[in-house]
Order: sequence, then structure tokens, then C-alpha cells
Amino acid sequence: MTIRSNYSASLVFLALLTSNNLFGNVFNVQDFGAKGDGVILDSPAINQAIEAASDAGGGEVILPAGDYLSYTIRLKSDIILKLGAGCTLIAADPSGYDAPEAIEWNEYQDFGHSHFRNSLIWGENLQNVTITGPGLIYGRGLSRGNGPIASPLGSPPPAAIDGLLPDVLVADGEFEIPSRPDIVPGPFNHPNERDTLADGVANKAIALKSCRNVTLKDFSMLHGGHFAIIATEVNNLTIDNLLIDTNRDGMDIDACSNVKISNCSVNSPWDDAICLKSSHALGEARLTENVSITNCFVSGYDEGTLLDGTRKTTWKTRGGPHGRIKLGTESGGGFRNISISNCVFYHCRGLALEQVDGGILEDIVISNVTMREVQNAPLFIRLGARLRNPEATGPGNVARISINNLTAWDIAPEHGIIIAGLPGHRIKDVSLSNIQLHYQGGGTLEQAARDVPEMARDYPDPYNFGTMPSWGMFARNVENLSLSSVQFHVEEEDNRPCLFLEDVVDSRIFNTSIFNPSQLPQTKLTAVENLETRSVTGLEDGKLNAY
Repeated sequence: MTIRSNYSASLVFLALLTSNNLFGNVFNVQDFGAKGDGVILDSPAINQAIEAASDAGGGEVILPAGDYLSYTIRLKSDIILKLGAGCTLIAADPSGYDAPEAIEWNEYQDFGHSHFRNSLIWGENLQNVTITGPGLIYGRGLSRGNGPIASPLGSPPPAAIDGLLPDVLVADGEFEIPSRPDIVPGPFNHPNERDTLADGVANKAIALKSCRNVTLKDFSMLHGGHFAIIATEVNNLTIDNLLIDTNRDGMDIDACSNVKISNCSVNSPWDDAICLKSSHALGEARLTENVSITNCFVSGYDEGTLLDGTRKTTWKTRGGPHGRIKLGTESGGGFRNISISNCVFYHCRGLALEQVDGGILEDIVISNVTMREVQNAPLFIRLGARLRNPEATGPGNVARISINNLTAWDIAPEHGIIIAGLPGHRIKDVSLSNIQLHYQGGGTLEQAARDVPEMARDYPDPYNFGTMPSWGMFARNVENLSLSSVQFHVEEEDNRPCLFLEDVVDSRIFNTSIFNPSQLPQTKLTAVENLETRSVTGLEDGKLNAY
């Protein structure tokens, strides 16, 4: 009996030795006055707990089960902010958030990218910071970025956002591109009244700037405003096992390095799910580089229906729900050494790789990707000349992109793969291999005869290009393009060619099959030089020196 009692005591002692209470500083926000009742404002208590942990040299700040109504929470270095099981951190209705900081160069990107402190949670010039779950961040009172009032959960998008084309709600199958008289061509169109917010209004759930050694893991986010997460110049950033279901961007990674994003599910019907950017928010062009995105799921379901498991698809818009993985649009510094692997896309747009602001987009590897209900181009690679960057002297450089093992089913008929450089500025060294693409089809001879303008300075998105004159792939101004073991299928006869190549030089197409009931030619080649073909439907084996 004595032995057993001593053994039990030893276990208790061992548990104490391994507990945070003995070896670390733990600060429960309820000890600082937080009520967690969803009525009393708890942000003063939360910030007091963070200050106490910081004064103690670091520690863990815990929000136990409860509903914590909050204005701005200010992170500190060496802090773990833990959202406990049953915890919901709720963004209060606008009026009491930190004001946006002053910035000298906000003409080069929208208000949301230019300011960080008008957020539910923000941190600047910090190190060794973790936000962990398994609780929920609910951005109920956050602005979407186009007005002071937060849209209710599940609302459709407003008529126009940040100078982009209107997200017009349309009937099924009726996607018509309107003219754009309201958009003034040119690189600099900020700040503008549409996205500038008054003091006291927040538009981001989590904003981090100029930090290092940051981890975000194991929590959920709902209705995150303009950005559920925006990280700018964060080095050594780990984002793991998040579930984000939001009304605009899921996560924006801007001018960051050494970033690992894994095991995340992001639903964002009205904007991008996982988006790498390289804006001018720091006052200089800075690369986003050394980034891996793996084992992630992105989608464009109605907001809130990924989190609750119903996965509804009520709303229809021109161009379709966003929900994709994208590099761009802000790209003045550019992107280098990016790996995307083992990702699933559902009811959203496809991959977009965009360099339009004079920087670089180089050394990109994408593998093991599957897509279903693809709303526009399954793959969009664009070199443009918007040049919204004071350091830009001309179009940038897009080169060395490898995409392997991709399958896509039920692709919208307007766009196939689009790889579009500019005259005199070709996209270079693109390799596509082991790819299966299944399109809806139904294209017409009238669409096949369409001349696609260059649109060098336009906003880069497939829907701006309109319905393409080809159904499988449109490649223009490209050098060293390689296709190997690629299959193009249509479910309904399509009277456009599958492959449209213009100003494509020194390229190869091998083992490529085209399945289309139409008897019309499946390839259209214009100003094509040194194209080598082997086992390609509709083309003889050999080398075309000029066509």
C-alpha cells in the first residue's frame, strides 16, 4: 500500500515537472478580467495578459472556453496565444479598433495591403510568436475592405472591389464580359475611396509585419474580412492545420521568406484562398521566396459552408468563385523558389502565376494537384505590364516553371490553359507533364475566330481575356515550352481548336492526346518556330522550323 501511494505521488510529481505551470509562464485571460460571455468587451483583459507575459520574458496566454468579444489585440515577442477548446474570439462591431498607421507609398497597393494595425490581431517587429488552437477566430465585425460596415456572414460580394471588374451575379452559363469605362488605365490608382477605411474600422483578422519565427497552427477562422491572414516581411513562417472559411482572401504571404504552409483548408468564394504577393508596402521591391505549400485544400463554396460541412454552391458569378492558389497580382519584387504539392481544388478557379509589376517569377515547381468543378483556366501563367511599382522599368521575367501530375475534371468552357507573355517579352522554360484535363466543351466557330488582344496593362485574370479561341491551351509569346504525356478531353463537341500557339519558339510537344468528337483541326499554329512534335493528335512527327 505504501509502495502504491509512493508510486502515485511520483506520477503526480512527474506530471508537475512536465507541466507549463512549472517550466513556463501561463497567463489565463480570465484572471485579468475577461468574461468570455460574448457581451462584455474582453480585449482590454487580453492585452493586459499579453503585456504581463511580455514583462515576464514571455509565456503562454490562454483563452479558455467562451465567447470573447474583442477589438484590437496587440501581440508581443516570445508569446504563445492559445485559443482553447470551445473558445471563439469574436471581432466586435466597428468603431474601436486601432487606427491604420501612416504610410508614404500607399499609392502602389490597396488600403488593405498598406496598413496593418487596423486589425483584430496585429504584430510588428516581433520574434518567436505562436497563435495556436483549437479555438475559432470569428471576424464578425471586420470590414471586407470596401466600406465601414461588416457584411453579414454568407453575404454575396458587393458590385465592385478595388477597381476590379464587377462581380456580377449571373444565371448559370451566362458569363459575359462587360466593358470597363470606370477603370482608368495606368499603374497607380491608389489610394481610392472605395477601399479606404476610417479610424476605428478593421479589415483583417491577423496582420503581421516585419516579424520572424512565427507559427500559426491548429485553429479555425470564419469571416475574416479583407484578409483572414496577411503576413508582410515575415521570415521563418509556419502555417499548419488551419481551417479558414472567409469572405475575401484566406491568407496573403507578401514579401516573406522561408515559409511553410501545410495541411490547411481554405474556402474563399469571393477572393483567393492562398495567395503569394510581393507588393510595395515596405517601400521597396522585395521577393517572396523559399515557400512550400503542401497538403492543402482550396475551394469556392458559399461562405461558412466548408466550416459547417454543408458545402453549398448557391452563388454564381462571372468568372466563377475564386478560392484558388495564386502568385500575384502585386508582384513588384517577385517570386522565387516556390513549391506547391499535394493540393486539391474544388469548385474554384485554377492555379494562377502572375508577374505584371516588373519583378521576377522564377523556379516554380508544382506537382500532384487535382481539381474538380474548375471555374476558369486550370492553369494561368501571365507576364504583363501593369507595372504598379516605382522601380519597374519594363515587364519582368517569368521562367523555369515545372508542373507535373495534375488532373482536372469539369473545367468551364471559356478558358483552357493560358500561358501568355508579351511581344518581345516571352515566358520561358515551362514544362507540363503527366496531365489530364477534362473540359465541358461546346465552343463555337465564332469563338474560334476571335482575336485576343494583348491587354498588357489590364488586371490579370482569365475572365478578362474573355472566351478563348481554343478550348485546351492558348500559348502566346512563349519560349521553350514542353508538353509531355498530356491529355485533353471534352465532354461535348467543341468547334474551337484544342491547341492555339502563337509566337511560340524552340518548343516540344510529345505524347499528347486530344479527344474531341469534332472533325475540325485541333491545332492552330501562328509564328511558331522550331516546334518538335512526336505522337501528338493531329500533328505529324517531326520538327516545324517555321509555321
